Amino acid sequence: MATRKGSCDWRFDAGRLCLDLVATGAGSADAPDPLERPERLAHWLAASGAVPQGTRLAAVDHNWLVLFRQLRTAVDRLLTVQLGGRGAEGALERVNALAAGAPPAVRAVRTGNGALVRGLSTEPDCRALLATVARDAVELLTDPVALGGLRRCEGDNCRRIYLDTSRGRRRRWCSSEVCGNRERVARHRRRNAVP
Repeated sequence: MATRKGSCDWRFDAGRLCLDLVATGAGSADAPDPLERPERLAHWLAASGAVPQGTRLAAVDHNWLVLFRQLRTAVDRLLTVQLGGRGAEGALERVNALAAGAPPAVRAVRTGNGALVRGLSTEPDCRALLATVARDAVELLTDPVALGGLRRCEGDNCRRIYLDTSRGRRRRWCSSEVCGNRERVARHRRRNAVP
């Protein structure tokens, strides 16, 4: 899935919440951080499904940004190690410490038409939402089957990490519609170039 309703330019095709957070930092070095303002983080939290749509997130501030960026960096380092890289000093301790927190308490809420939807008992605080993402990372890192499907996109100028759940586990791109399409267009242009 490339985007979710109301998500503007967010992409949620990595396969896990923690991977989608890491993807927010996977742009080019000269591009602005998508999590540049508290409003953007609040929007990402709702669009990603970390909180139910309509959840009030009035407390999101600069401190939340710093903490979510730190978590993003720690998870990215751990995943890079899993993919054969180096440089996860302190990252595991950081993720474990954040995962130890209590996630937001969920409850079923009846809508106007009688359907039940997920809601939260209270407005979530930063630590609870950090715990939600950190626990997702711990679950991923401790699941050998999921780790076997962890891949880095082969697309030009893309460094997203995604979970390959395709049948033969031969997926090459984070998104066939985005990076895969770019590769197919480039291949077509190379074939049709006049020598």
